[in-house]
Amino acid sequence: MPRSPLALAALATVAVPGLDAFDVRRPAQPGTDFDVAVVIDSTRRRWVVRAPQHATAGAALEAEVALIASLAAQTEAGSLPFAVPQPVGFAHLPEGGRAAVHAEIPGEPLRIETLLPGPGLAASVGRAIAALHELPTSLVEDAGLPVYDAAAYRERRQAEVDEAARTGKVPPGLLRRWEAQLEDVALWRFTPTVVHGDLSGDRVLVRDGAVSGILGWGDTVVADPADDLSWLLVGAAPDAADSIMEAYQLRRTELIDPHLARRAMLAGELALARWLMYGVRSGSDDVVQDAVGMLEDLDAHTRETADAENVSYA
Repeated sequence: MPRSPLALAALATVAVPGLDAFDVRRPAQPGTDFDVAVVIDSTRRRWVVRAPQHATAGAALEAEVALIASLAAQTEAGSLPFAVPQPVGFAHLPEGGRAAVHAEIPGEPLRIETLLPGPGLAASVGRAIAALHELPTSLVEDAGLPVYDAAAYRERRQAEVDEAARTGKVPPGLLRRWEAQLEDVALWRFTPTVVHGDLSGDRVLVRDGAVSGILGWGDTVVADPADDLSWLLVGAAPDAADSIMEAYQLRRTELIDPHLARRAMLAGELALARWLMYGVRSGSDDVVQDAVGMLEDLDAHTRETADAENVSYA
């Protein structure tokens, strides 16, 4: 059963000695893996308390905690142009695990449909992700989080496609398309970077036309930087996506990756395969049907594009 806001406020007062809770509110967009509340103290400071709803979420929280202090130090040093949710206290939970409390980062969730081309917010998003990808990979290694080289990550993607194929629910044309890209060795020659691993509009906070914070670091890995860009290239208007990528490339010090955008688009497509497998594993017919419908739509779109460009994946 989800914890009530009052219960979460009580956890916050345990986690942060001296915190005098004056008011408590649910966030505008509560998560599905954590019970979350915003606690306002007597001085009107705002604090976020997060309590995991299950053991997997608790493990993700602990992974995040191990990394976040290093990220906060990078923010203080000026290497990251945004804030991260650094915990200031913890409260142990009766069922095991612990809740964490951090100061609320000012800002609103990014609405990707509002991104416009030019040097404004779109460019700020590109620079923020590029700064993340410039971080030393040792930060992730030292936190005990997964590290992949390019070959291992390609194999991981192949395994995802193989698993989805065994369901018989992925259109054959899509499978051939994915296989062709996974077999293109040149496409997978990239330098692994620190990757957030779960970026979305809810994770990216904006204020005054710039990225103010990034949340949810429990899935951070060293892997393909294209993964952090896929949701933007898939969801943003093409001219806004161009501004994001231009700002991103200008901020990166690594050599240009000629296949970055192509892998990012593939990652966006493979997210549908993962959604399908989530539905299969959880036994949710609604999720499976939703995933199948999106895969069929994607297959129709890619066939139309291939016909227009005279490309075959047979």
